[in-house]
Amino acid sequence: MNKKFTTISISEETKKKLESEKGDMSWDDFLLLLMNEYRKKKAEKGIAELRNLITNEDIEKIEESHKKMHEIFKL
Repeated sequence: MNKKFTTISISEETKKKLESEKGDMSWDDFLLLLMNEYRKKKAEKGIAELRNLITNEDIEKIEESHKKMHEIFKL
């Protein structure tokens, strides 16, 4: 499979900082790692915010509803 490549324009300062962090990794691997870490942190933040909005009683109701759905649809 032939990969297509592209160029991303960034400042020299940003490139130097990124290069010092990426070490021996390829740019593809490094940027994918950054993206995955960003998504993970974003999801963790969303979960933390959600925990501040709902009560333990709400969580129990959701769990009960989820369990019933699995029983009904045999998931």
